[in-house]
Amino acid sequence: MLLCSNKKQTTMSKRLDIKHLEPEAYNIMLSFEKYLSKINLTKAHKNLIKVRASQLNGCSYCLDMHTKEARADGESEQRLYLVSAWRDTSFFSEEEQAILAVTEEVTFIHQRLSEATYQRAVKSLGEKYLAQVMIAVIVINAWNRIGVATEMQPA
Repeated sequence: MLLCSNKKQTTMSKRLDIKHLEPEAYNIMLSFEKYLSKINLTKAHKNLIKVRASQLNGCSYCLDMHTKEARADGESEQRLYLVSAWRDTSFFSEEEQAILAVTEEVTFIHQRLSEATYQRAVKSLGEKYLAQVMIAVIVINAWNRIGVATEMQPA
Protein backbone atom coordinates (compact mmCIF):
# COMPACT_ATOMS: atom_id res chain seq x y z
CA MET A 1 0.00 0.00 0.00
CA LEU A 2 1.31 3.45 -0.85
CA LEU A 3 1.83 5.83 2.04
CA CYS A 4 2.63 9.45 1.38
CA SER A 5 6.02 10.71 2.49
CA ASN A 6 7.21 14.02 1.12
CA LYS A 7 10.64 14.10 2.77
CA LYS A 8 12.95 16.14 0.58
CA GLN A 9 16.59 16.92 0.33
CA THR A 10 17.26 20.43 1.58
CA THR A 11 17.52 21.76 -1.99
CA MET A 12 14.03 20.58 -2.98
CA SER A 13 10.84 22.43 -2.19
CA LYS A 14 8.11 20.54 -0.38
CA ARG A 15 5.39 19.40 -2.77
CA LEU A 16 1.73 18.94 -1.98
CA ASP A 17 0.41 15.88 -0.21
CA ILE A 18 -2.43 14.40 -2.27
CA LYS A 19 -3.39 11.96 0.48
CA HIS A 20 -4.34 14.86 2.74
CA LEU A 21 -5.50 17.40 0.16
CA GLU A 22 -7.66 14.98 -1.86
CA PRO A 23 -8.47 12.10 0.49
CA GLU A 24 -11.46 10.90 -1.56
CA ALA A 25 -9.33 10.48 -4.69
CA TYR A 26 -6.55 8.90 -2.67
CA ASN A 27 -9.03 6.42 -1.18
CA ILE A 28 -10.18 5.50 -4.67
CA MET A 29 -6.55 4.66 -5.48
CA LEU A 30 -6.42 2.53 -2.33
CA SER A 31 -9.59 0.77 -3.52
CA PHE A 32 -7.86 -0.06 -6.80
CA GLU A 33 -4.95 -1.48 -4.80
CA LYS A 34 -7.35 -3.54 -2.68
CA TYR A 35 -8.97 -4.84 -5.87
CA LEU A 36 -5.55 -5.99 -7.13
CA SER A 37 -5.15 -8.10 -3.99
CA LYS A 38 -8.30 -10.05 -4.96
CA ILE A 39 -7.51 -10.89 -8.58
CA ASN A 40 -5.72 -13.99 -9.89
CA LEU A 41 -2.36 -12.38 -10.66
CA THR A 42 0.42 -14.07 -8.74
CA LYS A 43 2.41 -12.01 -6.27
CA ALA A 44 5.48 -12.53 -8.45
CA HIS A 45 3.69 -11.13 -11.49
CA LYS A 46 2.29 -8.15 -9.56
CA ASN A 47 5.75 -7.42 -8.21
CA LEU A 48 7.36 -7.57 -11.65
CA ILE A 49 4.73 -5.17 -13.00
CA LYS A 50 5.19 -2.73 -10.11
CA VAL A 51 8.99 -2.81 -10.23
CA ARG A 52 9.26 -2.47 -14.02
CA ALA A 53 6.71 0.35 -14.33
CA SER A 54 8.32 2.20 -11.42
CA GLN A 55 11.73 1.87 -13.11
CA LEU A 56 10.35 3.22 -16.38
CA ASN A 57 8.59 6.11 -14.67
CA GLY A 58 11.53 7.00 -12.44
CA CYS A 59 9.49 6.71 -9.24
CA SER A 60 12.08 6.17 -6.52
CA TYR A 61 9.45 5.92 -3.79
CA CYS A 62 7.52 3.13 -5.53
CA LEU A 63 10.65 1.37 -6.73
CA ASP A 64 12.02 1.28 -3.18
CA MET A 65 8.70 0.02 -1.79
CA HIS A 66 8.01 -2.61 -4.42
CA THR A 67 11.50 -4.11 -4.55
CA LYS A 68 11.27 -4.57 -0.77
CA GLU A 69 7.84 -6.18 -1.16
CA ALA A 70 9.14 -8.45 -3.92
CA ARG A 71 12.06 -9.61 -1.75
CA ALA A 72 9.65 -10.24 1.15
CA ASP A 73 7.51 -12.33 -1.23
CA GLY A 74 10.54 -14.46 -2.12
CA GLU A 75 11.82 -12.74 -5.27
CA SER A 76 15.58 -13.20 -5.75
CA GLU A 77 18.01 -10.31 -5.68
CA GLN A 78 19.42 -11.43 -9.02
CA ARG A 79 16.07 -11.27 -10.81
CA LEU A 80 15.30 -7.87 -9.27
CA TYR A 81 18.66 -6.58 -10.51
CA LEU A 82 17.87 -7.85 -13.99
CA VAL A 83 14.26 -6.69 -14.42
CA SER A 84 15.39 -3.76 -16.55
CA ALA A 85 17.39 -6.16 -18.77
CA TRP A 86 14.77 -8.92 -18.91
CA ARG A 87 15.15 -9.38 -22.68
CA ASP A 88 18.84 -10.19 -22.27
CA THR A 89 18.54 -12.98 -19.68
CA SER A 90 17.00 -16.40 -19.35
CA PHE A 91 15.76 -15.67 -15.82
CA PHE A 92 12.20 -14.79 -16.84
CA SER A 93 9.60 -17.28 -18.08
CA GLU A 94 7.62 -16.81 -21.29
CA GLU A 95 4.66 -15.58 -19.21
CA GLU A 96 6.85 -13.12 -17.32
CA GLN A 97 8.39 -11.85 -20.55
CA ALA A 98 4.90 -11.25 -21.96
CA ILE A 99 3.93 -9.43 -18.76
CA LEU A 100 7.05 -7.27 -18.82
CA ALA A 101 6.53 -6.40 -22.50
CA VAL A 102 2.90 -5.40 -21.83
CA THR A 103 4.03 -3.40 -18.78
CA GLU A 104 6.51 -1.45 -20.89
CA GLU A 105 4.14 -0.79 -23.77
CA VAL A 106 1.17 0.19 -21.60
CA THR A 107 3.43 2.43 -19.50
CA PHE A 108 4.57 4.12 -22.71
CA ILE A 109 1.02 4.09 -24.10
CA HIS A 110 1.72 6.99 -26.45
CA GLN A 111 3.76 4.46 -28.45
CA ARG A 112 0.78 2.02 -28.42
CA LEU A 113 0.47 -1.57 -27.33
CA SER A 114 1.76 -3.37 -30.40
CA GLU A 115 -0.21 -6.13 -32.03
CA ALA A 116 2.76 -8.49 -31.65
CA THR A 117 3.02 -7.85 -27.91
CA TYR A 118 -0.74 -8.14 -27.50
CA GLN A 119 -0.94 -11.44 -29.41
CA ARG A 120 2.05 -12.87 -27.53
CA ALA A 121 0.43 -11.94 -24.22
CA VAL A 122 -2.96 -13.42 -25.17
CA LYS A 123 -1.23 -16.64 -26.23
CA SER A 124 0.88 -16.85 -23.04
CA LEU A 125 -1.62 -15.53 -20.52
CA GLY A 126 -5.13 -15.79 -21.90
CA GLU A 127 -7.50 -12.85 -22.22
CA LYS A 128 -8.73 -12.75 -18.60
CA TYR A 129 -5.24 -12.83 -17.10
CA LEU A 130 -4.03 -10.25 -19.63
CA ALA A 131 -6.91 -7.97 -18.65
CA GLN A 132 -5.78 -8.27 -15.03
CA VAL A 133 -2.18 -7.54 -16.03
CA MET A 134 -3.33 -4.41 -17.85
CA ILE A 135 -5.33 -3.22 -14.82
CA ALA A 136 -2.29 -3.78 -12.57
CA VAL A 137 -0.10 -1.79 -14.99
CA ILE A 138 -2.63 1.05 -15.08
CA VAL A 139 -2.83 1.18 -11.28
CA ILE A 140 0.94 1.29 -10.70
CA ASN A 141 1.29 3.92 -13.40
CA ALA A 142 -1.25 6.09 -11.56
CA TRP A 143 0.66 5.62 -8.27
CA ASN A 144 3.93 6.44 -10.07
CA ARG A 145 2.46 9.66 -11.40
CA ILE A 146 1.45 10.67 -7.89
CA GLY A 147 4.89 9.78 -6.56
CA VAL A 148 6.86 11.51 -9.29
CA ALA A 149 4.67 14.62 -9.53
CA THR A 150 4.81 15.18 -5.77
CA GLU A 151 8.48 14.13 -5.50
CA MET A 152 7.81 11.46 -2.90
CA GLN A 153 11.03 10.04 -1.53
CA PRO A 154 11.86 6.68 0.02
CA ALA A 155 12.17 6.79 3.81
